[in-house]
Amino acid sequence: MKKEILHNKINRNILIKELKKETFNRITCSFYKYIDIENPIDLRDRLYISWSNVNIFGRIYVSKEGINAQLSCPEHNWNKFKMNLNDLTILKNIQIKKAIVEGNSFYKLTIKVRDEIVAYGLKDNDYDINKTGKHINSRDFNRLVEKKGTVLVDMRNYYESEVGKFTNAVIPDEETSKQLLPKVKKMLKGKENSEILMYCTGGIRCEKASSYLLKQGFNNIKQLKGGIIQYSHDVKNNNLESKFIGKNFVFDKRMSERITSDIIGKCHICNNPADDHVDCNNETCHILFIQCNECKKKYLGCCSIECKNFNLLPKVKQDEIKKNPKKIISNTFHSKHIKPRLRTITRRK
Repeated sequence: MKKEILHNKINRNILIKELKKETFNRITCSFYKYIDIENPIDLRDRLYISWSNVNIFGRIYVSKEGINAQLSCPEHNWNKFKMNLNDLTILKNIQIKKAIVEGNSFYKLTIKVRDEIVAYGLKDNDYDINKTGKHINSRDFNRLVEKKGTVLVDMRNYYESEVGKFTNAVIPDEETSKQLLPKVKKMLKGKENSEILMYCTGGIRCEKASSYLLKQGFNNIKQLKGGIIQYSHDVKNNNLESKFIGKNFVFDKRMSERITSDIIGKCHICNNPADDHVDCNNETCHILFIQCNECKKKYLGCCSIECKNFNLLPKVKQDEIKKNPKKIISNTFHSKHIKPRLRTITRRK
């Protein structure tokens, strides 16, 4: 089979139009597994061929240390997809977490081979993935959150916690995974013997993070089993009180999943209550930021007057400005209200 068919090179806008034409429902789900994979490239190609045949969309990372997958499966192909997973010994009976809130999450299939399935940038001797924090179910998690002396740590990037979090959680003010672990270690200094409770979106980030902290001398690490996704399902199905408030940020076109009605975020332009992340409508910007409905109308989905005005220019003039990279990289387009660092993480293709 020719290599070129193992990548979808169709124009993004065409793929999105095709997605909107679909007459069937899709199931958004995720799973991960830390496991030795001898040849990630072979597994990547095998998965791409198999999943393309059942019309899977999604973003999947494969490495020598395991697999991390977020994907969308046609409802009528769900059983075929699960059978496909079980046909692979390393993925047999893997725990699959369905989305809390459905929607058009992905528009094509992308599978990439990476050095790590979570980009912490750790060396092999920094952790032992066979020794991780104790996995805690949602009911016990609620109990431990209320326990005096428990240190609750959000293991996500700061922009995720801006719209949703567990109450009383310690929030590391960092934007990338590589910055996160050193910051958490510093924040927890002196609490090596305290009961430390960790959570993230689906559990994968806590696996390596808890292993790292154990190696650094923290003795009592626990982590929420299945992350916020599983917790939210458990709250709904088992009549538990939700200690999580607001939205669960997700890295796909949905941007977030509503967990509770609480709005804990603020519009990055006017500072009014808001929790909708928006990808700036100026294609030379694409900053990810929180915007209220009023500002969205005022700025036409852009992050600033500058970006709005740029979008209103004739295309010829826009192209002329784009030829000067220094202008694009500078703060020419950005409102002073927007956190500049957000620009480094949010160009979404």
